[in-house]
Amino acid sequence: MRSYTAHLKPDCPPVVLLEGWSWGAAVFGPFWLLAHRAWLPAVLFGAAALLVVVLVPPGLGGLIGLGFGVLAGLLGRDAVRWSLERRGYRLTHVMAAGDADSALARLLHARADLHASVIRPL
Repeated sequence: MRSYTAHLKPDCPPVVLLEGWSWGAAVFGPFWLLAHRAWLPAVLFGAAALLVVVLVPPGLGGLIGLGFGVLAGLLGRDAVRWSLERRGYRLTHVMAAGDADSALARLLHARADLHASVIRPL
């Protein structure tokens, strides 16, 4: 089982995020953050990486780049959570589930009032 967090905003579908390490963030860094709409963390991370490339000698740059990858993997999902909070979403539930769909199903089971925001009539 994995841990997921549910984030809610009035009149918007809930967002369910996985907790913990992100290989996508570790490998793709700011591009992964941009894909997850974490604009400000992506810009800050990209600017820091660019500064390292420009200011640090090449031999040391690779090691620092590896450190940036580890840091992005550890904090990437937290940056997405922070960006959701800035857009008005609130952390409401923490749940254990096998995958994101199961986590959403558990959330909808616990909060029947959310059905209307997820399932909209045609």
